[in-house]
Amino acid sequence: MTAGDSATPIYRDARDLTPFGPAHVRTPVRELADGVGGLILGALGGRSAALIAVQGPVPRPKRAASRTARAVHEAIFSATDPQRLVTLARAYPGWAGLCYVMAGLLAYQQGRYPYAAGLLQRGLATRNDDEANQYAYAYLSRVVTKVEVADRIHVPVLFSQESVVLALSHALRETGQLEAALHAVSGLPPSLPSALARCALAFELGWDKEVVIWTEGLLNSDDLAAALLILRARSLRRLGARAQADVALREVLRRRKTDPVLRSDALTDRALLLLDNGRKSLNPRDWLRNRPEPAEPFEIIRKDVHERRLWEQDWKRLDGQ
Repeated sequence: MTAGDSATPIYRDARDLTPFGPAHVRTPVRELADGVGGLILGALGGRSAALIAVQGPVPRPKRAASRTARAVHEAIFSATDPQRLVTLARAYPGWAGLCYVMAGLLAYQQGRYPYAAGLLQRGLATRNDDEANQYAYAYLSRVVTKVEVADRIHVPVLFSQESVVLALSHALRETGQLEAALHAVSGLPPSLPSALARCALAFELGWDKEVVIWTEGLLNSDDLAAALLILRARSLRRLGARAQADVALREVLRRRKTDPVLRSDALTDRALLLLDNGRKSLNPRDWLRNRPEPAEPFEIIRKDVHERRLWEQDWKRLDGQ
């Protein structure tokens, strides 16, 4: 087994506090509403969607901050072009890693995935000096990145190792580098978002046994768990374990507050399972086989018409005599 060589479930997060917010399942209607909301917020003087996203107000630099820290701060929170941070990375080598990472997150937020992947990889491979690390600890805790951990499922992640690596993994996935994306996310601490990103990539690569092992014992506690259970059911179905796949889908449907999109996916997958099993209906009463075929109504009608014609011919013959 590759991609971390984990032979145990990968979703159990023992931390009291995590950098993840509640997951959002994207639909065309919700995407349109978010876009309209962003336009209204910008018209009312709110923060532009082209700027780096921040939870709450933008932190202000302290008076004692160095000239370099002020320049980087301005580029992170007030610029829309990642190239400005790239220029600072070249000018201040001790801050290069931080500047490349923040430029990559900004490019990722703007949907420039190939550019973001290169910047994030370079930033993760470059060390910062102590001043840059202290700045990141003091000012970047409110930066939030909305990461797509699986198809249609986004999770807001505060600035952390998870936010950078999950963004990198998604950017690599968008450029078709599935194995590199899986390798990037395999070293993250156990959590539902990282497990969903990892299992979604493994499923695309056809690693169904790994998906089943990584999701063993999972219950539907929230929408991320429900999405993982759907992936588990699909992997089990491809492996031929239809009964176990149905158990996973039933667990998705058990929690009534599961997002309607995920419930619809689970119902669709259950219907496909029933078709695989040769069943014609979702109603168990209709699953009985070898039932007698009903007589064709057209055959009965045709026989009645023929008998009536013979009777009429006999009646006319008697009447004529």
